[in-house]
Amino acid sequence: MELHVEAHGEGPLVVLGHGFGGSARNWRPQVRASRATHRMVVFDARGHARSAAPVSPRAYSITSLTADLAGVVEAEAGGVPAVVGGLSMGAGIALQYALDAPEQLRGLVLMAPPPAGDASHRGRGWAADFAAAIDREGLDAAGERFAWGEGSGLDRAGGQLVRQGFLEHPPYALAHVLRGVLDAWPPLDVQVESLRRLRIPTLLVVGSRDGPSLRRAQDLAEVMPDARLEVAADAGHVVNLAARERVNELLSGFLAELA
Repeated sequence: MELHVEAHGEGPLVVLGHGFGGSARNWRPQVRASRATHRMVVFDARGHARSAAPVSPRAYSITSLTADLAGVVEAEAGGVPAVVGGLSMGAGIALQYALDAPEQLRGLVLMAPPPAGDASHRGRGWAADFAAAIDREGLDAAGERFAWGEGSGLDRAGGQLVRQGFLEHPPYALAHVLRGVLDAWPPLDVQVESLRRLRIPTLLVVGSRDGPSLRRAQDLAEVMPDARLEVAADAGHVVNLAARERVNELLSGFLAELA
């Protein structure tokens, strides 16, 4: 899989994955804040932005995106354990990677972790419904209804930014990600025993206005023995942009503790 990968700065390795419909660009505030002390690596997930977008729906699954993350980490780390993290979809993939290969990590950062079985704030079935709308109506019309329109909670400027980002991706790829990844997160009880054995320092960050992700983060904090939960006041789902100064402070402090 040909992925667009960017590396900034020098020092211990940090690899971050973006959320659904985003790209490596979404991590710019955190890259700028930490590149003086760490090697910050960000990338576009398959089907997004500047990375390859296979046509087959079978190319999009939690397993395939986790393998992509593993490839980036292993190519950059040189055998040295790294800090790995992500936002929303990226957080879910980072957690799966941690469960698969805990020896490759020295720290885990999970921002706005996705609720099980769905990707959104709007209840179960949202991901599948969004994918069907993309197939029927095209990405712009479907996105207006499901991602950046009146019901999204975004202001006009925020909606325009989200729309600009979404329209950068192939519509069929986003539909495949919605069905194969976002609608397939396992429930916590399937992973709970593995999570209890995961002894990796973990920073959980979520916005106070992001109800589903907040509940998921609270559940994870209860079962993961080395996890710490931080809630950013008045922030929504894209917490690293909505509360960038607070998130930068939390991330920098976490990395300093690991050092």
